[in-house]
Amino acid sequence: MATDTISQQNTIAKGTTITGDIISDGDFRIEGTLQGNIKTPGKVVIGKSGVINGTLKSTNADIEGKFSGKLMISDVLSLRSTAHVEGEAEVGKLAVEIDATFNATCVMKGALKELNNGPRTGQQTSIQRPTQTGSNPEKGQSA
Repeated sequence: MATDTISQQNTIAKGTTITGDIISDGDFRIEGTLQGNIKTPGKVVIGKSGVINGTLKSTNADIEGKFSGKLMISDVLSLRSTAHVEGEAEVGKLAVEIDATFNATCVMKGALKELNNGPRTGQQTSIQRPTQTGSNPEKGQSA
């Protein structure tokens, strides 16, 4: 029975406005308006007529409509050409189609994880200027 709940998709229909927080184990499709926060381990799709003002926390998100607030997507955030996103984004991966609007600060957690877990040798790298060859030093340099 647990798999039935997770495989079902919740829908907020066009013309519907919800004010408050939503917590669910299932996926969501939003064609209406949500003034608040949504949290799910599944996928959230904001359709072309969908609007969210708040925080979205999920594994994956596909945005075609409008979002304003904080995105916390652990895997892939896909922005379609009709998407309009403003605020903050913390994602694993980001896919943006041409003509999408993305006015947000963005942190990609997957890339940071790889950098932080990389090998550390304790060695420092220094850059040296090449030494000049020839008998005539340039102006301002001594031989």
